[in-house]
Amino acid sequence: MTDLAQRLTAAERRQDWPNTRPNDAAALILIDRSGREPRVLMGLRHPGHRFMPNVFVFPGGRVETSDKAMPVYGTLDGDSDRRLQQNVSRPSATRGRALAAAAIREMFEETGLMLGTKEAGAPECPEPWAAFGEAGVFPDLEALTFVLRAITPPRRPKRFDTRFFVADVQAVCSRVEGMVGPASELVETRWLTFKETEHAELPAITRVILDELRGRLDAGFQRTLPVPFYSMHHGRFVRTVLD
Repeated sequence: MTDLAQRLTAAERRQDWPNTRPNDAAALILIDRSGREPRVLMGLRHPGHRFMPNVFVFPGGRVETSDKAMPVYGTLDGDSDRRLQQNVSRPSATRGRALAAAAIREMFEETGLMLGTKEAGAPECPEPWAAFGEAGVFPDLEALTFVLRAITPPRRPKRFDTRFFVADVQAVCSRVEGMVGPASELVETRWLTFKETEHAELPAITRVILDELRGRLDAGFQRTLPVPFYSMHHGRFVRTVLD
C-alpha cells in the first residue's frame, strides 16, 4: 500500500487554517458487480467548493441530528457495528446506526438514489428525510457494510471523521431526478471501473480507499475482513486496523 502522504497534492498539503475538531461523517460507496469489471459510483464536486473542489469523490457528509431519529429497516451486521464502536470516546450502537443512516441520506441528497425497501410501508420521517416518506422507502441498514475509516488531517478548511460504507447497486429501490447538476453539490456522477479511476482527478484519500476496496474484493469481500483506519499522528499518516 502506497504511503498516503506521498499522494497528497499541493493543495492537500496546506496547513494554514485554524485547527478544528473533526465532525462525525459518513460516505457511501455504491458498487455494481453485474459486468465483467466492478464499477463504483463517483460524483464530481462543484468547482466553487472551498473544500475539495472539482474532484471526484464518494457521496457523503456530516451526521445530522435527524439521522438518529430516522426509522430504519433492519440493523447493521455485527462486524460493522462492533468496529464502528472501536476507537471512539463514547461508543454506542446508536452512534453506529446514525452513521449508517447518514451515509444513505447523503447518497440521496447528492445523487437522488434511495437505498432501502418499499416492503415495510411508509416511514414517519424527520424533515431532512421527507422524500423517503413520500416515496414510501425505509432506509435499509442491512444493505451496508462498514469498510474504512479516515480522519481529515489537522489544519484543513474542514475536518471529518468519516466512516465509509459499501452497498450493492441492487439496494437502490427509488430515484429522484434533478439532484445532480450545475447548481448542486455534485455537478455530475459517473460509474467508473477501478482502471478508469486511475485517470480521474481524485483526492489522495480517495485513491487509497479505492486501493483498499479493490483488495477487499480480491479477498472475497467478506464482512469479516478487517477495516483499515487512517489518521495522522505527529505529522505522519498511520494505518491501523479495526478487527
